[in-house]
Amino acid sequence: MPWDLNDYPSSFKNFDPLLKKKAIDIANALISEGYPDDRAIPIAISQSKKWLDEATDSEKAAFKKAPAPKKSDRHGDKKINQDLLDNDVLVYHKNERWYVETKNAEKPSDSFDTKEEAVKRAKEIAENKESKVITYKKGESPAR
Repeated sequence: MPWDLNDYPSSFKNFDPLLKKKAIDIANALISEGYPDDRAIPIAISQSKKWLDEATDSEKAAFKKAPAPKKSDRHGDKKINQDLLDNDVLVYHKNERWYVETKNAEKPSDSFDTKEEAVKRAKEIAENKESKVITYKKGESPAR
């Protein structure tokens, strides 16, 4: 169920107005991708707090001036594969790149020059999904 600044999850109630706006925006995007409410809310909280910590003052000011999220906002037609929601996140090396991929996904979600970058991204994804990261050594790869 999408939300707006007048109707939002009770867990957003005591948030700073800017944090609440960002959390609603993220949660609505996740809902539009097919995440169930009980998964979208904690991910939105985590990601909005991270955004608030890392955003520049100008990014915060621009977002503050942006229109408030509406229940009717469209966030694209991309849908997640519900079967992959709980799967672990893999990090492996192939063709001189480090890849991040959800186990059993059709393709990697990201690729990086270094293992450290890939592991960092995999940990972010796994934390949101409440799954774990499985890291392979150079030369090893996940069974296909």
